[in-house]
Amino acid sequence: MKNLRTWIEIDKKALEHNVRQFLKLIPKRTRLMAVVKSNAYGHGMVKIAKELAGSRKLAVGSRLWLGVDSIVEALRLREEGIKNPILVLGSTLSSRMKEAAEKNIVLTISNFESLEALKKLKNLPAFHIKIDTGMHRQGFLAEDVFKLIKFLKHFRLSPQGIYTHFASKDWGYPIYTQNQFSEFKKILSLFQRNGFGNLVRHAAASDATLLFPETHLDMVRVGMVLYGYWSSWVAKVKHPPQMVLKPILTWKTIVSEIKEIPAGSYVGYDLTERVSRKTKIAVLPIGYWHGYDRGLSSIGEVLIRGRRRKVLGRVSMDMIVVDVTDKPYVKVGNVVVLLGKQGKDAIWADEMAEKIGTSPYEVLTRINPLIERN
Repeated sequence: MKNLRTWIEIDKKALEHNVRQFLKLIPKRTRLMAVVKSNAYGHGMVKIAKELAGSRKLAVGSRLWLGVDSIVEALRLREEGIKNPILVLGSTLSSRMKEAAEKNIVLTISNFESLEALKKLKNLPAFHIKIDTGMHRQGFLAEDVFKLIKFLKHFRLSPQGIYTHFASKDWGYPIYTQNQFSEFKKILSLFQRNGFGNLVRHAAASDATLLFPETHLDMVRVGMVLYGYWSSWVAKVKHPPQMVLKPILTWKTIVSEIKEIPAGSYVGYDLTERVSRKTKIAVLPIGYWHGYDRGLSSIGEVLIRGRRRKVLGRVSMDMIVVDVTDKPYVKVGNVVVLLGKQGKDAIWADEMAEKIGTSPYEVLTRINPLIERN
């Protein structure tokens, strides 16, 4: 982009394609929650939310919910004119519950302390009860459900919804998930028998949406898959055959400087890499401040003029150096792809994650939110 040293491009058509895949997969009565927390997994929360909420092509309408982590994220979306239902998936301080009611933001209530705070409010926000069926993070445990129902009835608190979250993504995934879902269904029955029969029920995140249709219920919560990446290797291997995902994010920078250094020269901090030949190097104005992981020192690659170029030495705070000795020749101003496709080759977040021993979730969410996204 003009006047920028680094920027991110979002492929709107790929985003719409991914959303359509899931609208076809779930029942027509089932709502689709697009999880845009953590800056939409690095893709730009406001941008993605606006694209989804404003898309006439998708025709998702009132079925579209948005999932965020905090009241801060939810309020930002309201400030940007987003009117769709928003559920805060994380915890909310009691001092900010009033804001949720004022801005029509739905809260997650996952413990008795939050219930105590909620009952003191004159103007109650809508809320969903979170049940811990085996993830063992947020949520009321099964043994607390009778006490929970009693509390809700005594203080006349009416939840709008109820949900749980599945934990396992390895070989034990089917058994553990099925056990969690069975536990959740028992708890749903208890709520129904006690007069809470009109709740928005949801349990499936990306993996379960793909692999366990019986868990779709009234709403599914999809995150990573919307952005074009499989949520786990199990989902990648066992997904429905008609399902095709397209990564939507390309991260670019430019070549800011080129020079030639003699054989035997060291590159970067701490003398960690030494070139064995006369080497032409290119300096790129990005580093770990921008989200290009320091673990990619000496092993990362970028694309310049369609060819992979190796990172030399340490990734610095604001710069990296790459080897551009071989043809095609590179010049100052050439566009560099850090993440995405250029020519016939591509570097995606899952490849980058494998090199540094992490997940594509971390690679993407660590991209600096200040970088321009268009």
